Amino acid sequence: MLETKVVKVGGGCLRGKKRIARILDLVSERGRGQVFVVSALYGITDRLIEGMKRAVQEEADIPPLITRIRNQHTLVARHVISKGPSLRDYNRDLNRTLGELERLYYGLNFTGEITPRIRDVISSYGERFSAQLLAAAVRSRGIPCTYLLPEKIGIVTDGKYGDATARVRKTGQNLKARVIPLAKKGTILFIPGFYGVSEEGQITTFGRGGSDYSAAVVAAALKASALEIWKDVAGYLSADPGFVTGARLIPVLSYTEAAELSYFGAKILHPRTIEPLKNTSLDITIKNTLEPDAPGSRITPRGARSGQVVKSVAHDTDIGILKVHASGVGARPGILAQITGELSKRGINIKSVVTSQTCISLLLSREDLEAGYKVLRTLHPRPFQRLERAEDIALIGIVGDGLVRSKGVAAKCFSAVARAGVNIEMGSFGPSRAALYFIVRNRNLRNTLEAIHKTFFEGA
Repeated sequence: MLETKVVKVGGGCLRGKKRIARILDLVSERGRGQVFVVSALYGITDRLIEGMKRAVQEEADIPPLITRIRNQHTLVARHVISKGPSLRDYNRDLNRTLGELERLYYGLNFTGEITPRIRDVISSYGERFSAQLLAAAVRSRGIPCTYLLPEKIGIVTDGKYGDATARVRKTGQNLKARVIPLAKKGTILFIPGFYGVSEEGQITTFGRGGSDYSAAVVAAALKASALEIWKDVAGYLSADPGFVTGARLIPVLSYTEAAELSYFGAKILHPRTIEPLKNTSLDITIKNTLEPDAPGSRITPRGARSGQVVKSVAHDTDIGILKVHASGVGARPGILAQITGELSKRGINIKSVVTSQTCISLLLSREDLEAGYKVLRTLHPRPFQRLERAEDIALIGIVGDGLVRSKGVAAKCFSAVARAGVNIEMGSFGPSRAALYFIVRNRNLRNTLEAIHKTFFEGA
């Protein structure tokens, strides 16, 4: 086991020059020999993606786009890197990388097509810029530091554009040779998150928000002693404090509970973060950079035994339901496969499916709802009688290991919701051993969360 930590620094911590300066203070004080996997500066990935659309439409928009990206980074650099050779070296490095990006945008304008391959390459530049900047700032303080690009050190993926999966064993072999020697010398190492490289050498990203997953891959590959996720929040809470007064910190939770909470909209971890760690005994600790010595939330393979089965009530409003109505639709062979297959072919992700004899209900992201509706309307012959959309809804999840085995949890939950005068639109209990979920109307969201939290946590 490598006696060092892997630390992931999120984009929320890299927002504004003062916050970034604080992160650099923490890295300089505590980071010797550690590996930092970093997100892009706040807002940069959106700018890169929007820039692709602009580059295709109008060549003249490319130089101003490059200037805005340069200015966002140099504004921070002038604040965190002292004038002189260090700042000149950084500007030279930044200009070289910006030149690569600019050529990619001009190539897009020439071809007029945003392919999955070019989308992944361009969107990966935010993390590269971030690693460059942070490494230069730390070096300017006289501390041994460098940044290592995933394509150079061999973070290997399966080659799927936009949703790649890392080859952890192969990556481990590469990092053992290219990263561990530097860490053992006490060098601070920055690695851009969010992407890796296929066996054929193609840049492939892990999906939006995938830097958490990158950090888990690096930690598993290096057999690191710990994985820390630096955020601008205290950790996982029993509910969203914006909706529920008295939400409390969850000190310890399991891999399964963390994965379910991520699915239900808790923005602490990317939902795939747990995947590379399933065969390890590695703990993940969520640390608040505003209170670095606070305990945060610790995520362990098994969690902690407690009399309180329910750990949190989470919610997600970025959903819609597409209802497919037909007689006997739940029993006729092939209909579900035809519908889900057609949506998948068009790149539309299905979050969940609930079926009955007369209706198939598909949970989609809200942004995919209209596209999914249009896709199914084009089916001929139509395997259904009617399509219905619902988007004024919220998904609520009750999360805790052992829910399925605990008597009365579902009954207490639904009784609390009924007493609050809220109607449940749809629900599911059983597919996961750690979660119960149901749908309510958005207007009832706050009352529902408060009622459930009061039932399970007041006086607990």
